[in-house]
Amino acid sequence: MDLRPHHLLCTQGYSGKGYSEEFVDNMNRLTAQLRGEEPVRIQLCFSTDDLCTCCPNKQGENQCSTNEKVLRFDRKTVEYFQLEEREYIYQELIAQIQKKVTPEMLADICSDCAWYPVSACKEKILKRYHENRS
Repeated sequence: MDLRPHHLLCTQGYSGKGYSEEFVDNMNRLTAQLRGEEPVRIQLCFSTDDLCTCCPNKQGENQCSTNEKVLRFDRKTVEYFQLEEREYIYQELIAQIQKKVTPEMLADICSDCAWYPVSACKEKILKRYHENRS
């Protein structure tokens, strides 16, 4: 499965909402696979990915109607978590991200996202952060 960097966060925070029925169906299918028991090999790609395929904002290969914002989300995710364009095991990579992420990092990456205030992103992504502080 191909995933762009900031979608590592989206797949954790996703809670069944989306741009269209087709988009939600695709997200439901892909996040169920990623959240399953079996390790999932992903290719981190710095372009459109498997989540983008059903997004109404996709205008073409590596082209989104909100491209500047999407590229900024990706750049910040790469910088904070020292990511490379290569293959990873999704569950291992998410565990590494959850060990490093702070509320400030997440806000810096995601605050411009329309889904950030209305989804479960903060709760799900920062779960380990809050557990370690208790």
